[in-house]
Parts: sequence; C-alpha cells; structure tokens
Amino acid sequence: MTDTAKPTDEPQLPIDIREMEIDDLADVYHLGEDLFTSDLYPYIYRTWDQWEVIGLYNTDPEYCLVAEVQEQLAGFILGTIINKSTWTYGYIIWLGVNPAFQRRGVADKLMDKLVERMIDDGARFMMVDTDPENVPAVKFFARKGFGNIRKHVFLSMNLSKHEYYGKLIAYEREKAERQVWKRPRKRSPKT
Repeated sequence: MTDTAKPTDEPQLPIDIREMEIDDLADVYHLGEDLFTSDLYPYIYRTWDQWEVIGLYNTDPEYCLVAEVQEQLAGFILGTIINKSTWTYGYIIWLGVNPAFQRRGVADKLMDKLVERMIDDGARFMMVDTDPENVPAVKFFARKGFGNIRKHVFLSMNLSKHEYYGKLIAYEREKAERQVWKRPRKRSPKT
C-alpha cells in the first residue's frame, strides 16, 4: 500500500471505482511496479509481480478494484476473503495510488468499496499488512481503524555467496552445461 496519510483540502475529484477488467491488468501491474520499489520497500518489492495481479484477478475478481479519475488509472486495491472455521476474514493484499492522485481520497474510496463488498460476503474481520517502513501506509490504515500493529521479521540469504550453497549452485550449473555437450547432434537427411 502506498498513499499518504490523509486527504488534503484540495478540490474533490470525481473518482470512479469499478471492478478491474482484463484490459487493466498491465496498467495496474506497471503502477505497482512504480510504487513498490526495492529501494523504498524491499518487503513489498519482493512479492510484487505480474502473477500477483493476474492470480488475484483470476481467483477474486470481485475484490480487485480500480479507481479512475477522468479515465486515468488513479489507483487500485486487490484483496481476498479467507474462511477459517467460523470466521470470515477480509484481507487487503495490495493498495496503490498513482502519485498524481495521492492525498485526494482515492485510497479511502477504494478501501471503503472493498470493505463493503467483503461485509456483503460475510467478512467480520479485516486484515492488512505492509512494510513497517511504509509509514504513510501504516498511518493510513491506523486512520481507517486498523490496530494491533506487529512488525514482520524477514531474513534473507544470497545463496550464490554462501560457502556451501554457492558450491551447490556452481555444481548444478556445471552439470547442466555438461549435459548440453553430451546431447547427440541431429543430422540433416541426405538428399
């Protein structure tokens, strides 16, 4: 989620919220690519890819919404419903707002519409997560009523630089190259 904390006193824009359509997939992906950068939010960046957008569109299209302002993509929200025994959870997975439209109420309208749909489908509890360094998102969600903040701990390892795993990677690469050289060549038929 990328948006600033609170709408300003700027004039309200006519924001149209609708379900994402197949023609929106590329635009939503590219907007997310611009927003969820590795230098700003490494946790978010590592999980954002085109398959996130396509997968959610295919499995939960009713929870994939876009915001338009004068036929321009202003933002998007992607979510899902999780059913666990007697509880139904609404889960906001991605929320992004075009920088040109931030602090104009786009994120509020997207979230409100998504939560309304989830309530209609039985959700009684909402969840969201974001990179702890994404202070604007944390402030936005807190303003919208989310609480009980917990920080994530993510650990990583560069396998190619690891003493043991790096050797395994090199061995597998060499093995694959040897296989290429061992393949018999196809001969062209004689005429």
